[in-house]
Amino acid sequence: MKSLFSQNSFPDSYDSLEKIFNNTYNGIVILTLDGDWIKVNNSICELLGYTKHELYNMKIENIVFRDDLGVHATKYERLMQGNIDRYRVMQRYFHKDGSIIWVLISVSLLTGLDGKPSQMIWQFSDITSRKLNQDKLKLMLRVVREQNERLTSFADIITHNLRSHSGNLSTIKGFLEDEFPWMKENDNFALLAKAIDTLEETVSHLTEVAKIKPVEATKLEALNLYEYVEKAIYNVAAIARNTNTTIINDINEDLFIKGIPAYLDSIILNFLTNAIKYRSEDREPQIELTSSQENGYIVFKIADNGMGIDLEKYGDKLFQLYKTFHVNRDSIGLGLFITKNHIESMGGKVEVVSEVNVGSEFSVYFKSAKKDPTESEDSGS
Repeated sequence: MKSLFSQNSFPDSYDSLEKIFNNTYNGIVILTLDGDWIKVNNSICELLGYTKHELYNMKIENIVFRDDLGVHATKYERLMQGNIDRYRVMQRYFHKDGSIIWVLISVSLLTGLDGKPSQMIWQFSDITSRKLNQDKLKLMLRVVREQNERLTSFADIITHNLRSHSGNLSTIKGFLEDEFPWMKENDNFALLAKAIDTLEETVSHLTEVAKIKPVEATKLEALNLYEYVEKAIYNVAAIARNTNTTIINDINEDLFIKGIPAYLDSIILNFLTNAIKYRSEDREPQIELTSSQENGYIVFKIADNGMGIDLEKYGDKLFQLYKTFHVNRDSIGLGLFITKNHIESMGGKVEVVSEVNVGSEFSVYFKSAKKDPTESEDSGS
């Protein structure tokens, strides 16, 4: 049996190297260039369950999982041609008890006195647990993805059917009112009519919620934040004027975010109308819109001096469906829920700081985008 180490005149060194070789945590084997065992250490025996004698008397391919027999081929060829110094592969082996072991193998060459490759050294690391955990994670992700797809389909079906039924009820209510005008004075019919109207409103809300889905990165467009803010300010100009609300637009005109136009319109408009709706009667309303850049995000901030929100009391419910925090007959607790989902569906996030009777500041993190590539650098000059 050949030995990796030569005693020569250094017996102590030889013994030390032998101890290191045999007691290292990872399995180490020396192979001929044809793949025959030359020397194995104790760790490889523990890993595979065979004694050294058993390993020396079998071909390595006899314990390799059949589908993994060729995993070395391409990299081994490059190694022998001198294109790489070493390589790593994952390969499955059969333990003596019949179980399958995943190992990460690091392969390098040993050269002879003539400088030519003479042997290979393989280092084995047991990654069975890691691979099993990865497979479990992949399975769980696939199950979650399939469940999400089923839930999405279910939501689409439910909202479609509810919309049809509520529409039919509303139509029947209209027919009854036209044919029997006196029914409008009936208290029970009035309750029924109110219930139908409420049902239609609820179905409308659920339909909007069901539409919210993650957006593929390829579907996101480069949108100029300043332009969308200006458009939203124009859309609320009448409300702002009637409430004496001052809106300050300090958005950097050169910032582009990755987004969906309809979503961005809705997000900005919702924050602006909320800031006006929940203004304080103790002072002139003011809304300030600013922007900054942070770690690949454009941070869009909407600060107001309104009523504020008690975050200790409502912080964990702020963006939940049908949660309201102020006495306002127009509040239904839908806007912030949809707005948050629109933001997150585009890969962003939203944060808030607020103090009762001082005001609120929402920070919306949009993914940063480069300037629209269709525009030339000197356009407008």
